[in-house]
Amino acid sequence: MKLIGVGDNVVDYYKDQGKIYPGGNALNVAVFCNRLNHNQSSYMGIVGDDESAEHVVNTLQQEKIDIRRIRRAVGENGMAVVTLDEQGDRIFVGSNKGGIQSRLKLMLNELDFTYIRQHDLLHTSVFSHLEAELPLLCKIIDISFDFSTRYDEEYLQQVCPHISYAFFSGSSLLEEECMDLIKRVHLLGTSVVCVTRGEEGALLSVENQLFKQPIISTNVVDTLGAGDSFIAGFLSSYLPEKDIAKALHNGALVASQTCQDYGAFGYGKKHQTDCAMVLK
Repeated sequence: MKLIGVGDNVVDYYKDQGKIYPGGNALNVAVFCNRLNHNQSSYMGIVGDDESAEHVVNTLQQEKIDIRRIRRAVGENGMAVVTLDEQGDRIFVGSNKGGIQSRLKLMLNELDFTYIRQHDLLHTSVFSHLEAELPLLCKIIDISFDFSTRYDEEYLQQVCPHISYAFFSGSSLLEEECMDLIKRVHLLGTSVVCVTRGEEGALLSVENQLFKQPIISTNVVDTLGAGDSFIAGFLSSYLPEKDIAKALHNGALVASQTCQDYGAFGYGKKHQTDCAMVLK
């Protein structure tokens, strides 16, 4: 499976470590899929011109991600400030709201569309600001979309008719609320809907057929990136084989492995930053 992640990237700054780790949903899913599918993934997005951006680019090169369509812009890269609780659950303290990427937004051109067509699936997210491009993109490629905790009806109506795979973070939702959300998304045209629920595992519905996947117990060091790796593990298995149970197990397995180390996928680097500037 050739996946292209399009949109958001950040560095996650761990206050207690004084380190930055590359991340962001679209970037993370591309990296995890690349690891699972033997260097077939790509990433397209906007990075800044600071030290954080350089670390993101260097990391992608080391991971053998195709970044030929990446943009470099003058400004700070996206950054989130992160702490961990005693259980290893990540807590976002704040961010610079996506940095230069959120202010410029990714403008796709014909060369981009030609390049995107060379892939099997495009993954993006609520943090990528690509909603206006979805009606055109869905005509050339299937789309996977991470909504995080964005459940409002107006936004669902804007996005769901154009995507094939919808992923939500639902650890704060009751199971009945998850089921209602899944039903609403199906009615808007999305065939595969998944809600991850932290320790409760995941609920996934394919054309109204419901599946439940428990978590795989592991030694939790840091939960950052677990949801993104679950998405990558599921998609990497489901697209070529269409075996839902196997794909869900694969997603849970990859997520459990992600929790065993710091950062979404490693590459911590010492970094001096003024948190007050990030959080302003």
